[in-house]
Amino acid sequence: MSSHREGPAISQDPVADNADTYAFVSPDDPTTVTIITNYVPLQGPPGGPNFFEFGDDVLYSIYVDNDGDALPEIEYQFRFRTTLQNEDTFLYNTGPIGSLTDPNWNKRQLYSVSVVRGKGRAAVLGTDLACPPCNIGPRSTPDYDDLAAAAVHHLPSGETVFAGQRNDGFFVDLGAIFDLGDIREIQNLHLIPSPAGTSVDPLKTMNIHAIAIKVPIRLLTRDGSVPSDPAGAKAVLGIWGGASRRKVQIRDGYSTQSSGPWVQVSRLGNPLFNEVIVPVGDKDRWNAVDPIDDVGFEKYVNQPELAKLLPVLYPGAFPNLAAYTANRADLHAILLTGIPGGIVPGFQNFTGPKPADMLRLNVAIPPTAASPNALGVVGGDLAGYPNGRRVFDDVVSIELKAVAGATIPLVDPSYTVDGAVGAVSSYLTPGSDRYQAAFPYLGTPHDGFDTPSS
Repeated sequence: MSSHREGPAISQDPVADNADTYAFVSPDDPTTVTIITNYVPLQGPPGGPNFFEFGDDVLYSIYVDNDGDALPEIEYQFRFRTTLQNEDTFLYNTGPIGSLTDPNWNKRQLYSVSVVRGKGRAAVLGTDLACPPCNIGPRSTPDYDDLAAAAVHHLPSGETVFAGQRNDGFFVDLGAIFDLGDIREIQNLHLIPSPAGTSVDPLKTMNIHAIAIKVPIRLLTRDGSVPSDPAGAKAVLGIWGGASRRKVQIRDGYSTQSSGPWVQVSRLGNPLFNEVIVPVGDKDRWNAVDPIDDVGFEKYVNQPELAKLLPVLYPGAFPNLAAYTANRADLHAILLTGIPGGIVPGFQNFTGPKPADMLRLNVAIPPTAASPNALGVVGGDLAGYPNGRRVFDDVVSIELKAVAGATIPLVDPSYTVDGAVGAVSSYLTPGSDRYQAAFPYLGTPHDGFDTPSS
């Protein structure tokens, strides 16, 4: 399991570890939805001589539930294959890479995209689509943005796809938050001895591998419509990502043969669900099942461990949270059913009473045109998390605030939020290069020459 990412707890399978899932109405084309699933986390840019890539033996899937039954009505499938132009060199490239077909680029990845609708067979939408190379450095990849732009493929069926290395958009003070929930910048509330300081973002110089797809809304809704009423059930989509491997693997010397049915080894809907909500002994089981089976994990949402730890880690700072023993109906709604109408004015993303971990996106709520709030719905911006998830949403702050009690009054008006909740934050603001305004929205990956590994 990677150090900050959701994924199998035991299998330690980075190419199949679903690190992040994003889903949002595309800001530059509000008639479409963009979905991104990230894999191969924590990439140090100096990655030679082999560099990072997707797994040729992994089935990567993006699932969409458009009728609220916690089962996918639509599945986009991505399969990769690696090719070598020259087996007699140790090099990833033997000269500058000027195009996606440049003979200097030795080790390449191509992929296919298929879609399964309902119980039908997979329909192939595109084959031999090129990934861009990893961003090696100014001599090897001198015009990297041009290579990445050439790897954006417009499919005849109406979707736009990209698969390849990007700047990691997720931000968290990883070293502090897993040091007993330390938040460096609120030491006045923190009675655990540790030095105060400024929050650190260790992921700001790391890369990720992203699978991104931009889909016309009409191809995702249950009746082919483009909903305009945020209160309508047809406007809400449930979205998650998953990765699967063949059930049987036979190793013979240096080769591996795989056969049998696909078995899911990772999945992710809501950010940090597996990391913070599901205990370590249940992570593999959680990754192996589908959202429709999440009733077995409901207890971890109703009584989250972190909510019990916060008053212990910050003595005296969360007295009301410490005294609150009721099941967390607020977190149950946010993470497992969606928020019904009437709780947050002008907003709902309710998919029904069946508990299921999915991102829930109301496609009738347009993107925030000016000054979007990274705190999403908590910050008054209805286009952000937990209404889907945008690449720049501060999900760490949002979920920490929610677990700390900020959202309890939505379902229990008698509850008084502890004053300390206002100070709970990641205290991080990503740099402007972390994202881009156009598809695939995650910024240019760091190159290995200019980004030291430490």
